[in-house]
Amino acid sequence: MDQSVAIQETLAEGEYCIIISFLAVQGVLCEGDSRQSRLLGLVRYRLEHGGQEHALFLYTHRRMAITGDDVSLDQIVPVSRDFTLEEVSPDGELYILGSDVTVQLDTAEFSLLFRLPFGSHTRMFLQEVTKACSGFELTILLSQLQSRWDYRCASPRLATSGYIFKSGSNFNNSRLNEKGLLVDQSSGGQDKPESLLPRQNKSKSEITDMVRSSNITVSNKAHMLSMQKFGLRDTIVKSHLIQKEEDYTYVQNFRFFVGTYNVNGQSPKECLRPWLSHGIQAPDVYCVGFQELDLSKEAFFFHDTPKEEEWFKAVSEGLHPDAKYAKVKLIRLVGIMLLLYVKQEHAAYISEVEAETVGTGIMGRMGNKGGVAIRFQLHNTSICVVNSHLAAHTEEYERRNQDYKDICSRMQFCQVDPSLPPLTINKHDVILWLGDLNYRIEELDVEQVKKLIEEKAFQTLYAYDQLKIQVAAKTVFEGFTEGELTFQPTYKYDTGSDDWDTSEKCRAPAWCDRVLWKGKNINQLSYQSHMALKTSDHKPVSSVFDIGVRVINEELYRKTLEEIVRSLDKMENANIPSVSLSKREFCFQNVKYMQLQVESFTIHNGQVPCQFEFINKPGENSFCKQWLSANPSKGFLLPDSDIEIELELFVNKTTATKLNSGEDKIEDILVLHLEGGKDYFLSVSGNYLPSCFGSPIHTLCYMREPILDLPLETVSELTLMPVQTEDDGSRLEKPMEIPKELWMMVDYLYRNAIQQEDLFQQPGLRSEFEHIRDCLDTGMIDNLSASNHSVAEALLLFLESLPEPVICYSAYHNCLECSGNYTASKQVISTLPTFHKNVFNYLMAFLQELLKNSAKNHLDENILASVFGSLLLRNPAQHQKPEITEKKKAQEFIHQFLCNPL
Repeated sequence: MDQSVAIQETLAEGEYCIIISFLAVQGVLCEGDSRQSRLLGLVRYRLEHGGQEHALFLYTHRRMAITGDDVSLDQIVPVSRDFTLEEVSPDGELYILGSDVTVQLDTAEFSLLFRLPFGSHTRMFLQEVTKACSGFELTILLSQLQSRWDYRCASPRLATSGYIFKSGSNFNNSRLNEKGLLVDQSSGGQDKPESLLPRQNKSKSEITDMVRSSNITVSNKAHMLSMQKFGLRDTIVKSHLIQKEEDYTYVQNFRFFVGTYNVNGQSPKECLRPWLSHGIQAPDVYCVGFQELDLSKEAFFFHDTPKEEEWFKAVSEGLHPDAKYAKVKLIRLVGIMLLLYVKQEHAAYISEVEAETVGTGIMGRMGNKGGVAIRFQLHNTSICVVNSHLAAHTEEYERRNQDYKDICSRMQFCQVDPSLPPLTINKHDVILWLGDLNYRIEELDVEQVKKLIEEKAFQTLYAYDQLKIQVAAKTVFEGFTEGELTFQPTYKYDTGSDDWDTSEKCRAPAWCDRVLWKGKNINQLSYQSHMALKTSDHKPVSSVFDIGVRVINEELYRKTLEEIVRSLDKMENANIPSVSLSKREFCFQNVKYMQLQVESFTIHNGQVPCQFEFINKPGENSFCKQWLSANPSKGFLLPDSDIEIELELFVNKTTATKLNSGEDKIEDILVLHLEGGKDYFLSVSGNYLPSCFGSPIHTLCYMREPILDLPLETVSELTLMPVQTEDDGSRLEKPMEIPKELWMMVDYLYRNAIQQEDLFQQPGLRSEFEHIRDCLDTGMIDNLSASNHSVAEALLLFLESLPEPVICYSAYHNCLECSGNYTASKQVISTLPTFHKNVFNYLMAFLQELLKNSAKNHLDENILASVFGSLLLRNPAQHQKPEITEKKKAQEFIHQFLCNPL
């Protein structure tokens, strides 16, 4: 999370220095065995005389730094002649592409080692530091030219150049010494101890250069193909190498340990070796997944938790003692965490590491449910490891199926070659899927389940397992395999024991925690639970595999490569690339809001290898309109080969309003370009069925009839009507006080869901949302039958789709300013247009009714303020993600109305 705002609050421009730019990154200071979180801020500032300089600010901070009160300045390090910040490979650790970045900060006085998270933000930060260092000589020259000026500050360095710090920076008992370090005068004014670290480690960039150098003989395809720039010839070589892979590779078995553990929000209390390493041969690769790492609201809403470090340390200490392991990657989404380790001797053969997350919670975004994944190349085999936590409760198996499909469709990994489309989970040679899948045992009551467990009749019990039933029906995990379940269910136990759940709910035992796989050359050696661990209400599960990985025979590889290059050298074909398309006109009929339609066509290539790409039309920023996408949008074709292209049409909150108003239509022309060849034009057309989703509040209030019963011209006219429109008596019918569609959903929830547990926190079903949308758009409210969770999610999606939010954009900043002052807040609401004010008051009254039933539905003001704050108060700069301070103020604003009478 970006915590720059908290740091910026500690800085104020002094009389003699002006802040020009600021960039921050969170890292870990490594001093021996000690690991301490630090915020690093690079500040560029202008001095009184006009020169520019840089300095690195180092802050200690609370676990989540939200305001300036949460951070304390620890050190200021001027970017001077003796300043260096470079990537290094620490002693005992091997560099793996995709792992966290270790950097060493050196000055004449001290040396510090930091670990920064892998990713674009760290990359940008290091690039800016490099620019600052490269521009330092010019800064010195400018400073010398200005040396006759009378500086009123003691040094031209930022550490003493007139910066003013606000009181929240904890500077009351501190001063800056000559090194730019903070000295606490209350403790006698002694400098803090400095870490003096050796500098003989080879930098990470040097190692990368060695791997990619053409003079070094590469030992696997993964490194050979990690070049970032591909010309047409390089792409042809790559494609032929992949086709001829069996000519130069052999299969070698590697042992994989795959483990999953739902820890129920607990901290580690036991040694994990009985799970991770007892009674097995030291694995080559560890894939360790956790769910429910932290159940606190802070982890849910702010994605930060100290338990990440606790469990990471516990796993590292529990790995097999007979081998040394390198951490490849750690990825976490709220409480879902996945760790990947390899034996150090294999680290050099790991490449193309990418990690991604997909949240499938309420509105398809929240991370309390969903999945995390790490993909990588081991030698010549691509592997994807997925850890997921699917929807809970026995009856919600369809929601679990949908979560699985969402993870598969939305999990996409960038490729090393940016011109290639992203990789999906199924585009890998080996897929390992682990996690709390939450499938239960159905049709049997609790006592029947326990009786079968006591008799160890696991196969009889397995016949009633939801996952087995759903896999057999081919609704989920198609093509995956699971080993035989020879262990008793892993859920639900009384914490600290092996006793089944004795709580009031008395949950039936179930095999929630599972491991499945997909791919060739995979042999499962064991699949078991580990009863010795009692920290959680789940038992951990492990599976050990021997997986056949393709390894390159160097001599055969070189011979194959030479043959391919030789054949290309002989290819002197002057023909222009040419393809044929199976279809060029596409008509999407009756397009509906948030209902995907897909049309496909095939590109057949002629006799010349070619690259294709959909290109922008003149004066446009994208090759297609926002509601349309092509997958893949670019690619490479060998002679006489085919590829299927899918055109996906999906109307969402961004595009619905203009389609309702007629400002946009389902019409577009796509230009398919062949490199070195001609362009092909594809026509897209169709019709959109207007929806209340994406329609303005005041428009819906004037629509007394269902939107689909109105002529398109009327819908267009009402949608384009200004927000501030008042009834001038010229309309045939008087407008309603609130949209009837909003009333339908709220009334349904009031009658059916006032005591519903997890309301506005658990997602509904996609199919039910489509049914709800159709009922609202046709006015057939009597046909509305859906789960409470689906109606609640539809209400949230309705509010999110409003082109002008309930609290108008013009009032946004006023609301943030007066959050905490209820009287002033009510005054802001009173200034809203009548229809918007009515909707706001109506929603607040409904939410207050929900809170009266909190003993049953377990809702509280904080949860509702968090959910509705971001929907009712939206940043006018819609392309900008709101800062955490803005989110908190929006929540505080709504919180006032939930706690006070309207």
